[in-house]
Amino acid sequence: MDKKNRDLNYSIYPSDKNIHPKSFTPDYRSSIFRSPKKTPVSIENIISDLSGHIFEKNDLGSLDNDLTKNYCKNSEPIGERIIIFGKVLDENSKPIPNCLIEIWQANSSGRYRHNGDNYNAPLDPSFGGWGRCLTDDNGNYFFKTIKPGAYPWPNGGNNWRPAHIHFSVFGLSFLQRLITQMYFEGDPLISICPIAQSINNKNALESLISKLDLSKSVHMDYRAYKFDIILRGEKSIPFENRI
Repeated sequence: MDKKNRDLNYSIYPSDKNIHPKSFTPDYRSSIFRSPKKTPVSIENIISDLSGHIFEKNDLGSLDNDLTKNYCKNSEPIGERIIIFGKVLDENSKPIPNCLIEIWQANSSGRYRHNGDNYNAPLDPSFGGWGRCLTDDNGNYFFKTIKPGAYPWPNGGNNWRPAHIHFSVFGLSFLQRLITQMYFEGDPLISICPIAQSINNKNALESLISKLDLSKSVHMDYRAYKFDIILRGEKSIPFENRI
């Protein structure tokens, strides 16, 4: 190591373990069966685990980030049209470019296009509920979609999930993947949802709630919501699959 690199003052920001939801949360009933019964074992990654295809703009379709058109180009989906935008950042607010983001969600009635969804709500023939994009050089991402509806779920009571969108954030390989959910400002179901309330840190839960931004909205068309994704450190947003 040369003198220049030796003299650099590196800062380490440890993650706050209280930010991320615990795997065992009895109010979230399925966690009782899915949470590990023994202490997880750390397995060292090998080169093949951390290498793989790096996505580029040419790998994605022109409508991949437009959920209002990417499933059916001949008709418009039903529901409130929204824009979701923000940045992917590290703990020092440095933007992360060329980061693959995938999202999936229910339609405006609160139903997923999935064989396992038996909620008695209509499927929208013009809405698939899935999209993806790459962050630009400044870490920005952008989606057009339909605001998802709330839906009931079999948690042992009269439980309803607040409107939310699932986010999957990839690094340099498919093993470098973090998963989270984005909620919407002002939704009264957030405060009574067992999944959302599994996050005990108030500021951490707040970081998962997107904020309405009328300055980015399109007049007579789309409302816009901002949601920044911080990957590491004390200000990291909660991730479902982070140990």
